[in-house]
Formats: sequence, structure tokens, C-alpha cells
Amino acid sequence: QVQLVESGGGLVQAGGSLRLSCAASGRTFSRNAMGRKGRGWFRQAPGKEREFGAAINWNGDSTYYADSVKGRFTISRDNAKATVYLQMNSLKPEDTAVYYCARAAGGYYYTSPGAYDYWGQGTQVTVSS
Repeated sequence: QVQLVESGGGLVQAGGSLRLSCAASGRTFSRNAMGRKGRGWFRQAPGKEREFGAAINWNGDSTYYADSVKGRFTISRDNAKATVYLQMNSLKPEDTAVYYCARAAGGYYYTSPGAYDYWGQGTQVTVSS
């Protein structure tokens, strides 16, 4: 099994930046086997549905972003550390949400929550105006 732990959330003013991290660990045959999976970031605001934000393939050479965050957010990964990051710049109040890290069952980037088999506990991001 795999455990994902997000960190880096907090309170920032509009226009500010945050970097989220998500470290992976758990039962697997090797670090390489655990790391050869796609990763994604989703978010959920109060009273709203979970929303796709960004995804990255197993080795980090392909990424995909929702239109709402493209140009402002950057997803990256460090497989040696089993960690994925989300750099968030030019934050807006509309970005306020709980942000969740997820690991896919396959090695590509995916936008559907159903493609992901492990999820973190979430980290709160609040952007004030």
C-alpha cells in the first residue's frame, strides 16, 4: 500500500505564492516501482465538487493543467525523493480550497479522479483578498 502526505498549505494574500509538497511512502517492491506512476493535484472548495488541477507522468517529462491554473501553477516531481510538488504563483481568492495529492494506477497523466488509486489527507490553502 501507499501513503501520501501533503504539506505546504497556508494563508496568503492575493498575488502571493505557495509551494505544496507530497511525499509518498508505503509497501512496494522497490522505490522505482512505487515511483513509476502518474501523479496529480486536485482541489475542493467548500460546497463544491472536487476539481482537477494538474497532473504529471511517471518520469516528469509530460504535464497537463486545468485552464483555471495554467500559467500560474507548475507541477513537478523528484522520484529520488518520491515527492511531487505544486508551485502556485499569482494566487487568487478563487484558489482557496483543500488541495489533495493523488497517485494514479498507471504511469501517465490523468484528469479523472477515477484514475487515481491513492490520495493524501489534503492541505488547506486560503487566499485572502
